Amino acid sequence: MHNIFISHYGEDEEHLDSLKQRLRDRGCDVRNSSVEKKKYRPYKVTDATIARYLRICIKWAKTFIVLIGEHTHERPWVNYEIRNAARQGKTIVGVYVHGCQNNVELPEAYRMYGGSPLGWNSLDKLDCIIKGKIIAPEAPDGSPAYPINNIIRINCN
Repeated sequence: MHNIFISHYGEDEEHLDSLKQRLRDRGCDVRNSSVEKKKYRPYKVTDATIARYLRICIKWAKTFIVLIGEHTHERPWVNYEIRNAARQGKTIVGVYVHGCQNNVELPEAYRMYGGSPLGWNSLDKLDCIIKGKIIAPEAPDGSPAYPINNIIRINCN
């Protein structure tokens, strides 16, 4: 059983459902605490309430997954969720949605705090990351990619 939080742009929710099903089909028993449209309440809540709820859901999860699509980088709540996952010390992994082009832009917070992004068909590697292994980053098409901006260089004199 793996507790995960899948951050996503609301319009990419079809990919969210597909990812959860594909993980289940591979025998990966996951419980997702992310906020989905079908779980929305019919009444308005404040941004402070949303932020508190997201922090609680992220805290519950061991692994934080970001579904990266064409418009994900434009979503302020996605960046908020990524920053909170980083503050909480979560494993942060990006998964490009099916059909992404290699020039898709990563969310700003993911560039700062994210781990290795994976192509849509790299479920075996995603399973390894969920289980705590380190995997090399991939481009949206699944080919090897260079590390993102999460390398710290220290000059010693």
